[in-house]
Amino acid sequence: MIGPQVASGDKSTENIIPDTMRHTGPRHVAIIMDGNGRWATQRGRPRLFGHHAGARRVREVVERCPEIGVGYLTIFAFSTENWKRTQTEVAGLMSLFRRYITKEARALKEFGVRVRFIGDRVRLDDKLVKLMDELEQLTENNDVVHLTIALNYGGRDEVARATQRLAEDVAKGILDPAKVDQETLPKYLDTCVLPDPDLVIRTSGEARISNFLLWQSAYAEYEFIDTLWPDFSADEFTRLCEAYGGRERRFGGVTV
Repeated sequence: MIGPQVASGDKSTENIIPDTMRHTGPRHVAIIMDGNGRWATQRGRPRLFGHHAGARRVREVVERCPEIGVGYLTIFAFSTENWKRTQTEVAGLMSLFRRYITKEARALKEFGVRVRFIGDRVRLDDKLVKLMDELEQLTENNDVVHLTIALNYGGRDEVARATQRLAEDVAKGILDPAKVDQETLPKYLDTCVLPDPDLVIRTSGEARISNFLLWQSAYAEYEFIDTLWPDFSADEFTRLCEAYGGRERRFGGVTV
């Protein structure tokens, strides 16, 4: 795996944080890609114009990841709350997702990107789900960058679905309820095979997490920046990752 192998969550009962955990780059970066609509409105264009511009930024950021040691990148593409937008915008976004997967599949494969999708697929149309499945299968042996796309995703929804699966295993006798602890639930989350994010970036000047990776980001560092997503560059991404390296992550412990 590319990049430093850094602990990504509060997995230890130790009070003291080792020196090796204090000044390292992020292994896993998650991004709330916000501001596409405002970017388009500022230019007198429809909101979907901004979404198309934002989609083009994803490749630039993905390609920068191995250069700076980021092995995992998770992007928030469409939330469970985004269905509240106009029918025209939602339909346009779904068309954009299908087009993006079709257009980028070969490049992602050749660049060594392993693609995963998280979120509830039940509400998505069959053609899109088929493309998602095919892209996951096409890239399943890649490991240069692990790109996770959150599509029809919400943190509360994810925890609810995980809890339901956990309860089903308890009912079947597979899981002893007395042994359920904070290490159990993550095994049922959509992100069960991923490390927790070290750094979460939100573009566009909004300072909220919008129901994104609620469980996984308990100890993540956050960066809320004013840049609208279509203007977000690989160089700014690099700068934020470098700034992360100067932070001291204590995970509730103390430094010595």
